[in-house]
Amino acid sequence: MSTIFDLKIKATAQDIDILGHVNNVVYVKWMQDVATAHIEQLGLGVEQYLELKHAMVAVEHHMNYRKACFENDEIILRTWLNDLNAMYSFRQYAFFRPLDQSLLFVGNTKWACVEIATGRPKRLSPTFTQAYQPISGVLNPLDFTQDYSLSAV
Repeated sequence: MSTIFDLKIKATAQDIDILGHVNNVVYVKWMQDVATAHIEQLGLGVEQYLELKHAMVAVEHHMNYRKACFENDEIILRTWLNDLNAMYSFRQYAFFRPLDQSLLFVGNTKWACVEIATGRPKRLSPTFTQAYQPISGVLNPLDFTQDYSLSAV
């Protein structure tokens, strides 16, 4: 069973667009950053992908921007796995600003397993299915009173 995972960050000047808030492209980067940190914590990160000769790649994103994020905002990037089948894992995201208790963003990604050498689809190996289990149904990933972080701002 995998866990909910939090990564605490601060929005920087480089994240801000011409309208004065975090650019939408940055949210995709943050999705990647928190997913990568989570898989590393689960013990099945990039190094293990290379050893196994297969990896998970994003094939579909859905994103909902709820509130603007600004320079120097401290935010929690939260992710968790919510489904898994023979070919795909499904990851959810929620980005939260504790200062005003605002949910800034929610999204999800469909990840496919591929052979690194060919890029062709591959069934998830037992190593992947064991590491990428969905979270328990008793957990509420939108309850930000719970801290699932390993790192601080």
